[in-house]
Amino acid sequence: MAEKITDETIDYVGILAKLKLSEQEREDAKADMQKMLDYIDKLNELDTAGVEPMTHVFPVKNVFREDVVVNGDDREQMLANAPEQRDGQYQVPKTVE
Repeated sequence: MAEKITDETIDYVGILAKLKLSEQEREDAKADMQKMLDYIDKLNELDTAGVEPMTHVFPVKNVFREDVVVNGDDREQMLANAPEQRDGQYQVPKTVE
């Protein structure tokens, strides 16, 4: 049988979650947590011998690619769209006095 949820456990969880629970909310939370633990206990009854542990039901793998620069540093082309430019840089209105 699963561990029994106590009032101290509910108080501790309330402190961690920064919740102020009424007496009815405390009892409801205690019952809900107990149901969760009972369900987990029921899952522990399953025979999992020979089942490989996994983190996801689908095979997940990282796909890495080479970090290759494809457009380079074409400053003239980038500045061609600028409304104003000066000395190879964007010119913008002054915003700070």
